[in-house]
Amino acid sequence: MARNVLGTELVACSFDPLTGYFRDGCCNTRADDLGTHVVCARVTAEFLAFSTARGNDLSTPRPEHRFRGLRPGDRWCLCVLRWKEAHAAGVAPPVVLEATHQAALEHVPLDVLRTCEFMP
Repeated sequence: MARNVLGTELVACSFDPLTGYFRDGCCNTRADDLGTHVVCARVTAEFLAFSTARGNDLSTPRPEHRFRGLRPGDRWCLCVLRWKEAHAAGVAPPVVLEATHQAALEHVPLDVLRTCEFMP
């Protein structure tokens, strides 16, 4: 059973849009997930613009990959290093801790993730 950063069972991040390295709705990972897509975030317009400027356009639809493009408010499993980079730039999107895989803690301390915790 996968664990989240709080040490409890990992919960789903999003089924609409369908996210995760395995497109199973969860921020699960394994060794071949080179981006380590383990941070469940509620994306913002600022973060989407930041990601596009860094070469990863998450807003443009890609029908050939069954991807409608993200909109502010969508939840998505982000690459932990991109989230960390966005945090340093002051544009990190809010994090859903219960849906963020414990592997994120290898790169970002829990207290840093908590500063951006999503509060519904």
